Amino acid sequence: MHEGGNVALIYNFKDHCAIGFMKGSLLKDSKKILQSPGENSQAMRYLKFISLEEIEKKAATIKSYIREAMKVEQAGLKVDFKAKKELTLIDELLAQFKKDPALKKAFTALTPGRQRGYNLFFSAPKQSATRTSRIEKATPKILEGKGLNDR
Repeated sequence: MHEGGNVALIYNFKDHCAIGFMKGSLLKDSKKILQSPGENSQAMRYLKFISLEEIEKKAATIKSYIREAMKVEQAGLKVDFKAKKELTLIDELLAQFKKDPALKKAFTALTPGRQRGYNLFFSAPKQSATRTSRIEKATPKILEGKGLNDR
């Protein structure tokens, strides 16, 4: 933590470890070594290591990235979460909204994060039938105001 905000995390996995930067997308990444945890990640970036020797070899670079991340936090910079603002709903969901106005009302009442989570889940399959099936199965939870992973 720095200036009251989370700056970095240390991850421990079976075959590697990593340092994750909460606002990594704002770092310059002059060495082009930061990785995104996934295609939908907008802010987080991380450095992956598979050996102690690799960490020791890159120690100066790691320290400079951590210092830069601290400066980003100190400056109060914010990540522009464009995808949250620019949510493009899939056609199958829009079709369900036309059939069931209550579903549309309940979906729009969800938090932006829950809407995005559902939309990512619904849009993942290649086949339209699978996307529609996922929407139908999730409809009761949406009508209850719950997110995809809520119980």
